[in-house]
Amino acid sequence: MKRITPLALDAIVREMIDRHEIRVKKWRRSMSGCAWRVYHLNGRTVNWIESPQPKTPISLAIFLHEVGHHVIGFQRYRKRCEEEYHVWVWTLDKMSKLGIVPDEKVRRRFELSMQYAVEKAVRRGIKDLPTPLTRFLPQAA
Repeated sequence: MKRITPLALDAIVREMIDRHEIRVKKWRRSMSGCAWRVYHLNGRTVNWIESPQPKTPISLAIFLHEVGHHVIGFQRYRKRCEEEYHVWVWTLDKMSKLGIVPDEKVRRRFELSMQYAVEKAVRRGIKDLPTPLTRFLPQAA
């Protein structure tokens, strides 16, 4: 597995921020993130994220995941769980293209995140779960 240097991670962060016009509101201490867009009255929009500062594959994955929400688009998929799935697919693909193999922690985070998103959609009464998401349905006891 390729060792990720702090300089390489800094370069990835700068590239993502510049390419996708992202602003980091706050570097979080926890392994969680958030992405949102602010619309101003004059028509200007600002893309914001909060995430851990990338130092490991998992913190990089969380950072890229939040960037991915802006890349994929908040309104592209009608169902929130479907948006989460496509953002995770984009994240894992981006990591691979950057030469960083998603490790077990990253793959596990993807699985748990998707299980949570699908369980939440089921609790809220989703009628037609997209086919790729059925693998994340809770197993019957």
